[in-house]
Amino acid sequence: MRPALVVTLPPMGSLDDALAFAHRARELGADFLELRTDLHPLDRWSPAGLRAWMPLLVAQRGDVGIPASWEGAATLVDRPLSTTGRTTLASVHTARPLTTEEAVALWDGVDENARIKHVEPLGDLSSTQRLFRTQAALRELHGDRVTVLAMGELALPFRAVLAENNDLDYVALSDAWRSAPGQRLLQDARRTRDARDKTSRRLGILGSRIASSRSPRIHPQPFDRLELPDDTDVVALLPQLHPHYAGFAVTSPFKRTAARAVGADMPAVNTLVRLRNGWKGANTDVEGARVALRKLPDGPLTVLGNGGAADAIRAAFPERDIRVVRRAEVGVVSGVVVWTWPAHVAPPDGLRFDHATVGVIAYGPPAWSIAADVRARGGTPRMLGPAWFVAQARAQRRLWSEAA
Repeated sequence: MRPALVVTLPPMGSLDDALAFAHRARELGADFLELRTDLHPLDRWSPAGLRAWMPLLVAQRGDVGIPASWEGAATLVDRPLSTTGRTTLASVHTARPLTTEEAVALWDGVDENARIKHVEPLGDLSSTQRLFRTQAALRELHGDRVTVLAMGELALPFRAVLAENNDLDYVALSDAWRSAPGQRLLQDARRTRDARDKTSRRLGILGSRIASSRSPRIHPQPFDRLELPDDTDVVALLPQLHPHYAGFAVTSPFKRTAARAVGADMPAVNTLVRLRNGWKGANTDVEGARVALRKLPDGPLTVLGNGGAADAIRAAFPERDIRVVRRAEVGVVSGVVVWTWPAHVAPPDGLRFDHATVGVIAYGPPAWSIAADVRARGGTPRMLGPAWFVAQARAQRRLWSEAA
């Protein structure tokens, strides 16, 4: 199956650690384990033991050559295009973004038996479509042996789309370490590649700290987990993703930013749907709130936090007595409460509950963490996250079915 999934071995203290990493990578579906000469002391241990677990791709980086023991254990040998020696994978890592014409000229005369790995910085967002033109041009000249990669904090969505026509896909085993900025997770790449039921419309979730999101597991594939920095310029990013994605789920911290980016008539959106000339924003969290909060007692409602979830709750219950409490205003809270802060946001030190029923709208491990905090502060948690999530996800599917 294509693309073949490559995980890079991080710096390891011992062969036992390296073997454990290789075992885990194979379990999760990696096809190759990459050993780079710039990451490992070449004389510390032989890679022969690793070869027993999975095929090895050994890569020369910098001026250090590939030891004979490494080359002998390798299925693929990656050397820079400019060097000599046996290679089954020729690679170029450019210092700047190239035009398609420059990239094509760079690979003129490459060994017809070698695979091609072309890596560039993502560059300015307005120039990102060049990567797809470069990939198409190189594939036309050199066939299916071509891999085109981008690197940078915002490279992940572009790498995910490029992977569909790449020979190799370099991915990360976990969030703990990435060999290049912009790599997606192995589990995400494998889920997309191996899905039996695929749609022609690519979808994804935009957010930060979304490792626990269940959206990629319940929506049709391909559905990309697009973990991006908090300060991402969503206004500049969305037009560049428009040709490649039919829609997005949007989560913290981009719900309000995305609403402004697409000119929505609401303060926050959690769903983007592709139109012919742009994006339509919607907030299916309103449906999620409408379903989930029915599990709480009636009466006045206190909402902790004034983000996108609070906007959805107010929209879902316009007639209800709702008090939104910001972090600076928090003290002792009683009655019926909804906690909207994400798990990674520490609540104010002074927050206490007095006979309060507290709805938790997160799910999975983050929800358990929040529930424990609620109990420690004197409240009784009610887990509303699954009901909220399912209701809003169903509404998202209906909206995405109408995408251009």
